[in-house]
Amino acid sequence: MKKAIHILKVVCSFWVLVFIYSALVNFGFRYISDALNFHLTDFSEGFIKTILTILLFFLTIWLVSLAGVSRRMEFLTSIIDAMKRISAGDFNVRLNHQFGHAKNHPFEKFVEGINDMAVELKELEEMRQEFISNVSHEIQSPLASISGFARVLKRSELTAEERNHYLNIIETESLRLGHLSDNLLKLTSMESDRYPFELKTYRLDKQIRKVLLSCEPQWVAKSLQLDISLDEFEVHADEELMDQVWLNLITNSIKFTPDGGMLAVKLRKQNEVAEVRISDTGIGISSDHQEHIFERFYKVDPSRNRALGGSGLGLSIVKKIIDMHEGSIMVESETDEGTVFTIHLPISNG
Repeated sequence: MKKAIHILKVVCSFWVLVFIYSALVNFGFRYISDALNFHLTDFSEGFIKTILTILLFFLTIWLVSLAGVSRRMEFLTSIIDAMKRISAGDFNVRLNHQFGHAKNHPFEKFVEGINDMAVELKELEEMRQEFISNVSHEIQSPLASISGFARVLKRSELTAEERNHYLNIIETESLRLGHLSDNLLKLTSMESDRYPFELKTYRLDKQIRKVLLSCEPQWVAKSLQLDISLDEFEVHADEELMDQVWLNLITNSIKFTPDGGMLAVKLRKQNEVAEVRISDTGIGISSDHQEHIFERFYKVDPSRNRALGGSGLGLSIVKKIIDMHEGSIMVESETDEGTVFTIHLPISNG
């Protein structure tokens, strides 16, 4: 229907132009012949008028085509300029929709494509800069501590006790740097899609129980009450990666739960999905922070996490591993009331 209407418009425009040019030629020819006092036969006059009308018509088409070529050249020039600016790192490029093309016109789609590319590249660059800034910030603190206490150790008047104290701090900060480096490499490797992903079938309840037992010194030291309920069944997943998930979530719950609190771990099978709920009665997370906790380097309380040795990467790694297994993780929390992490994991993956 649209094509038929377009053809009808073209035909109408053609005949309108022919009518206008015929009227102009008739008027002009009569005026010129009267002014110059010459007369032709009807056949010759009609032939000349026809030729003039055709010439005027094609002259109009030529001028219109020149205008179209000019607009296209302007368009191509703006495209080339935009690509040069983008290649130079200027991602604020925005091409205007100034050519009046229809939404489905290739030029319009080209403009939208370049604008979208510039927006995405700008977001990627902002993420890169934020990542570098965060890494620099995380590295700066332990390096400053190591450097500062190394200078203090040069003093000869230090007692053996003071020397050991400073050496312990240097060792702790060095371990923290190593942990940060390991996590960065691990996260980068996972995001590159080249991380070894080895799926196998194993008992999920045994894995979680083993992780809980490995954390026994921490929860015993804080006199935490445990509420453990684990259904017995198998899953098909990467056991080593899932170890990191349970270890991170359980140690976080222990870390942020005050002495005498409670840690609950529930595992149950729902059709072909494993549901794991890890809850505590700890300090909780405010609603403002919950949507950001899986972002890299995000810390609910930077000073508190620093004291506890956190780098803000643990939950990012957890989220990435869960995503790799096509699962999901959710958080529910209230400040000073505790936190619940709920993980849904396909029992048969792949």
